[in-house]
Amino acid sequence: MKKPMIAVALTIFAVTSANAQAALTPANAAARANVAPRALDDPTIVAIFDAANTWDIETSELAVKKSKNKDVTMFADMMIKDHTAVRKLGRDLAAKLKVTPTPPGKDFALYIDHTDIMKKLNSTTGAEFDKAYIDHEVTYHQAVIDAVTKTLLPATQNAEVKDLETKVAPNFVAHLAAAKAAQTKIDK
Repeated sequence: MKKPMIAVALTIFAVTSANAQAALTPANAAARANVAPRALDDPTIVAIFDAANTWDIETSELAVKKSKNKDVTMFADMMIKDHTAVRKLGRDLAAKLKVTPTPPGKDFALYIDHTDIMKKLNSTTGAEFDKAYIDHEVTYHQAVIDAVTKTLLPATQNAEVKDLETKVAPNFVAHLAAAKAAQTKIDK
């Protein structure tokens, strides 16, 4: 299976410059090794955290609307509920800390991946949609787990932001397990 852009999106952001983001496409992987490092600060981490939750809510809302598969809609409902709650925790913390999130921009790899998956999901129906959605959820949650543990947590300076990331990390692991279980049922 082709490794989706999301699998490297957050890590790429952490080590690339803002100006180099436009060059970071699957077709231009060589550019990734030749870009200047960019610091990953807490306002950017808060924005990435918010965006990742928002984008999973959006894909899951689409799944609730389009899917007729009970396992898919139950999983999507859980994603909407859980990611809405986690996003609220992040937004509340940002307000409490008076942190203005620094959005990474539309050239950010995670945003590009979200745009691509939404196009794909909007153009499919039935079993093809269900498989595309659940396959995306498996890779998405694995990528988020990897990014949180390998990139975001080590870069986070604020103790309360770090505590929030640590607190919600088990949810991402549980979501990955649920997505894999749904994937197994769909693949039969």
